Amino acid sequence: MRTGLYARGFFRHNLFVRILAVFSLIAIVTIVTLSYFAYLFITDSMLDNERDKQKSAMDRVSRYVEKKNESIQMKVQSIYRDQQLSENLTFLLKTSYQEYVEHRLDRFNEGSGMYKGLDYLKSMIEDDPDIENILLFSTEKQFLYVNSQRNLSKLFETNEAHSYVPDAMALQSGIVSVPNNWVRKTIDQWNEKLYSMRSNINDVGTLKTVGQLLVFFRSEAIESVLSESGSRIKGSILVLSPEGYVIFDSSDRYYGRVYPFKDKLNSIKGADMLDESSYISTLSANNLGYSVVGILPKEEIAASYQPAKRLIILISGACILTAIVVPSLFVLNFAKRTNRLIRTMRRVETGDMTVRIHDTKEDEIGQISRGFNQMLAELTRHIDRVYKAEIKQKHTELTALQARINPHFLYNTLEVIRMRAISQGVTDVSEMIYSLAVLFKSFVHQQTVVSLREEMDNCARYLELFRIRYKDKFSYRIDYDPELSDWKMIKMSLQPIVENYIVHGMRTDGQDNEIAIRAVGEENIIRVTIQDNGIGVTSEKLERIRRNLERPENASEESSLGLYSVNERLKLMYGKEYGVEIWSEPAVGTTVILWFPYSQGSDSHV
Repeated sequence: MRTGLYARGFFRHNLFVRILAVFSLIAIVTIVTLSYFAYLFITDSMLDNERDKQKSAMDRVSRYVEKKNESIQMKVQSIYRDQQLSENLTFLLKTSYQEYVEHRLDRFNEGSGMYKGLDYLKSMIEDDPDIENILLFSTEKQFLYVNSQRNLSKLFETNEAHSYVPDAMALQSGIVSVPNNWVRKTIDQWNEKLYSMRSNINDVGTLKTVGQLLVFFRSEAIESVLSESGSRIKGSILVLSPEGYVIFDSSDRYYGRVYPFKDKLNSIKGADMLDESSYISTLSANNLGYSVVGILPKEEIAASYQPAKRLIILISGACILTAIVVPSLFVLNFAKRTNRLIRTMRRVETGDMTVRIHDTKEDEIGQISRGFNQMLAELTRHIDRVYKAEIKQKHTELTALQARINPHFLYNTLEVIRMRAISQGVTDVSEMIYSLAVLFKSFVHQQTVVSLREEMDNCARYLELFRIRYKDKFSYRIDYDPELSDWKMIKMSLQPIVENYIVHGMRTDGQDNEIAIRAVGEENIIRVTIQDNGIGVTSEKLERIRRNLERPENASEESSLGLYSVNERLKLMYGKEYGVEIWSEPAVGTTVILWFPYSQGSDSHV
């Protein structure tokens, strides 16, 4: 218990230990996460690579079978192109074998030669060592002529009254399949590793089917196609007939029977449980009837991941060890120097002003140490200065208190002057003093936000001063919807613009100086337009003013500082989409528009 409390206290009071612990935790989590994703990436890449290799092998197997079918079809086409050969085989298929032999002898006696059509079948076997048997079946006479790789030829009577071979030949579907069991039994061929290709033999004259040519190929020959890539292919590849019989099986497990999972193959997408959980790929040759299936067991793939997994774990462990040990050495060094600095500071707290830190390094702690030493050197001299500064500060505060002016004194003084002007009959001066007093009273109030009505009234009083001053040479108009009276706006946002016109824009020699202030509500904003018929500004100066409105820190023209100030205050208060826009034309006048949102909030005080 006490050990746990000590450990928690040590951890809580040592910043560098916490930093090291947090850094180590982050490093471990980061490395483990990266390692995990690296493992996923590598395993996915290996899986994709193995599946691509398997699909490539499946393509080669499919092309091999298609090539065998093409060779058979070419042989059949060669029969049709050779008239004598075609007539010879057609006569054989339409008559009995005895009649065929007599026909050959008659042709020989007539000097037409004795071309034996069956020799062509033997030549097909000699040309392709992958052929195990060639069978010629007569549809009309129902006999089966068989030729084998060992140059053995046999003739079997397969009358439908005594044999199922005619029915089997008639019902056989697909060009590529497995040999029919009745045919196997008839010719005594029980090698399970065979597949058959079928082609009809037609009478060239009538185009009627007179027989079928069946070729039995050895399935083991397909195995040579799989070794062409030079690398071992994981999993197994099967070639299935339309009925699901196994034509070829690289695992040598399912020959001679229907593939037990054939019903699942049509619904599988990616992976499923067969005899074991596996990734499944299928390739169908719809024109020939067979399909190629690739089976990649997950356990076999997982076994290939193990070397990569061990390597990633080894590298991750080394990275974690490095990420902890190396920073620990640096952190412990900094902790040692920091502790020395803390001990020195505690000695200073006790009043020892002569202690110094000896650290010659140029890093942050070295700079802090040298700064600390300089601070101690200056501290004594600053003590006297602090006392003197405090005395001076108190004197300044007293002077500031004495310099304050009571605003009520100024109001009362202006009121006395106004009453004196009225008693002397100077009404215009009294009106100006009244307007000035009201304005002064409004300005000294500590408000930053006022109502639209108050701001308009202040502008009216300010303009009234100059209307009295210039009499018939100057006039003003203020117009706004009474419904907008209570909407809030920034105090002193109109007066600087009006003052800018009075000081810089009014034509003092003109008789029709006029300024109009109009406020309207548009959707969720209030638009205040200040338009005058003053001297205006040139296009160059207008462009400079607009640029400065965007970058008020660059503004240096004293004549437009009020405009910049109002624009900046509006943007700070309401957002960058609000502010001031200006248009002007020399000798025509200037128009300034202020945009700010609706607001009925309470007044804001400083």
